Amino acid sequence: MLGFKALIFDVDGTLADTERDGHRVAFNAAFADAGLDWSWDSALYGELLAVAGGKERIRFYMERAGIPLDPSERGDAFVAGLHAAKTRHYVAMLREGRIPLRSGVLRLLREARDAGVRLAVATTTTHENVVELLDHSGEPGLSSWFELIAAGDLVPNKKPAPDIYTYALAELGLGAEDCIAIEDSDNGAESALAAGLKALLVTINDYTRGQDFGAAPLVVDRLGGPDDPAHALVGDLGEGSWVDLARLDRLHRQVYPAS
Repeated sequence: MLGFKALIFDVDGTLADTERDGHRVAFNAAFADAGLDWSWDSALYGELLAVAGGKERIRFYMERAGIPLDPSERGDAFVAGLHAAKTRHYVAMLREGRIPLRSGVLRLLREARDAGVRLAVATTTTHENVVELLDHSGEPGLSSWFELIAAGDLVPNKKPAPDIYTYALAELGLGAEDCIAIEDSDNGAESALAAGLKALLVTINDYTRGQDFGAAPLVVDRLGGPDDPAHALVGDLGEGSWVDLARLDRLHRQVYPAS
């Protein structure tokens, strides 16, 4: 019997490599639509990812670049309009199946579903983005496998604040000790740990490689699989070469020995 009851996934960078070739491209398309000469290349976007949330990222970029923003409601509307246009472009990309799930993600989701493990999402992206990504991943109706999609502006403070995880735990009716969080970034790791989710797996990507993931007990380069082995940067994978339910159970029992 597994020692945990639920897996709570981040989305961007965790379920799929959405940032560089998804969100960044969609932001640039939205800027062009608005007649702006802004262009976020891969390196700049990597720096902007220090700020969680799309609207917050736009504001941060404008402040950093010395671009004035109307302090009235018109300024808020301008940022919201850019973000809405970006979301339209991004959703169109998802519907075309241009952003696949990361290595091992679908395999692990299938294992969890077959074992009766509850599935949830805790993310700063929008609910629409999550559903479109999952349902155009090659597994029909994948979003329906998730009992909870805690996304977007449901909470006042975005990651690295713990709010979205605290909300997810309350909605699931579970304690932090009942769950494993799966993240990809320092902001996400800090958020999960601050919510008490000590059983934390981090799957790095090109943007988050080299970040500080705090007390995360297991950090890998991917979930992997039989044909695409994973490598541990913190902790170990034991006798296996990918992350499966058995490895996650060992992680959970390592953190909560009495479970």
